[in-house]
Amino acid sequence: MGLLSLLLVWLAASPDAGATAAPRPAEPTADVRVLVERMQAFYERTQDFTASFRQDYAYKTFGRTVTSTGTVAFKKPAQMRWDYLTPSKRSFVLSGEKVYAWDPTAQTLTKGALPASQLSSSVTFLWGRGHLLEEFSIVRAPCPDCQGVLLVLTPRKTETRFRELRLELDPKTAQVRRSVVLDPDGSENSIVFSDLRTNTGVTKERFILEVPDGTQVLDASAPSAP
Repeated sequence: MGLLSLLLVWLAASPDAGATAAPRPAEPTADVRVLVERMQAFYERTQDFTASFRQDYAYKTFGRTVTSTGTVAFKKPAQMRWDYLTPSKRSFVLSGEKVYAWDPTAQTLTKGALPASQLSSSVTFLWGRGHLLEEFSIVRAPCPDCQGVLLVLTPRKTETRFRELRLELDPKTAQVRRSVVLDPDGSENSIVFSDLRTNTGVTKERFILEVPDGTQVLDASAPSAP
């Protein structure tokens, strides 16, 4: 799967058409509901944020884990940039309804379209949009190794791309410190955020990819030739 495809899978919401209802989940307890509402309120007040991240992707099938590090920036409305620094450099950018993937090793820039209406609330809540309690069944889970509070989010509708989402929150600010996506095959994509900074005045130029001359541009949104 290409870099842009991975980004689209993570960002996009499942279409309502053809979706089937999952078994009726338990409703969140009062304390969980309050915590989720605090988390969403935090991001509603946040205009931008930056952080460093460590990503550990544990492949269930192959029994191995790939670790990556880099930086991330979010800005309202609907702008996001991930810059991977190790083990290899690459960048993903979402700006408006356009998505871009830059691979300096292959010297390719892949671009595509992603309408805002297709974004999943598992991402849009970071911009203060969407409502997690409507799309997910949410429970608090024990986590002896966590520094914060662990919430487990299970899709209310049948979801083919992932089984559950886990969010570790700072109990004081309700900001997300760690996210884990559990894939259907049991693989885990864990991202830990550090050096979190909010409302620092991130400019729109941060979300412009500057690539060298000679870069091959691939248009993933263009129709395939017959």
